[in-house]
Amino acid sequence: MNTQTLEIIELVTGGDTAAQPVASIVVLHGLGADGSDFVPIAQELDLSAVGPVRFVFPSAPVRPVTINGGYEMRAWYDIEPPDAQGKRREDGPGLRASQGIVQQLLNREAARGVPPERTVLMGFSQGCAMTLLAGLRAPQRLAGLVALSGYLPLAEHTAAERSAANQQTPLFMAHGQHDPVVVLQRGEAARDALQALGYRVDWFTYAMEHSVCPQEIADLNAWLLQVLAGR
Repeated sequence: MNTQTLEIIELVTGGDTAAQPVASIVVLHGLGADGSDFVPIAQELDLSAVGPVRFVFPSAPVRPVTINGGYEMRAWYDIEPPDAQGKRREDGPGLRASQGIVQQLLNREAARGVPPERTVLMGFSQGCAMTLLAGLRAPQRLAGLVALSGYLPLAEHTAAERSAANQQTPLFMAHGQHDPVVVLQRGEAARDALQALGYRVDWFTYAMEHSVCPQEIADLNAWLLQVLAGR
């Protein structure tokens, strides 16, 4: 699959929205959602101090999801139940395929005039996992990575596969303290693993479940203004 066959919603906010965007934010949704899921969040952000910003909201392909009885839904990769010993199994091929899609989305922004260092990659839940997987391996430096309510996939391969270009890229990581879907400990484990590899992580927790809250949006807004301040 490539970006030409993806369903993509786009929104330009801030400044002269008819002008060429000075930054892009690619937003990856969670399991079973679609590209429209985070449009209201983008509309709450005020990045007018940066100038016109293009938000890109792709919808994941529809695929059977094993943990949901094989029911077909939008998913960046399959999720299987833990094995008999309780060990989580990861869909390596699915993760790698979607990593390629995400990199194509980043390349698409560059081709349209927004360089990688002015592009933020952001995701929630499954989209968070894809943000960390693809963003840390992106060959060109990105402006920042936003990882919401998710975890670090293929964690044992991160050190060997990460891109030197994004070693200094700032990360905004946030998690709900009462998240029953991706428990807080998985987010903390991702944070700890990335900090151990030398990444600069801004870590936030909120009294919420598997969702987004107003304080999180305010904190994210401030962080985005900071990482996109330079032109």
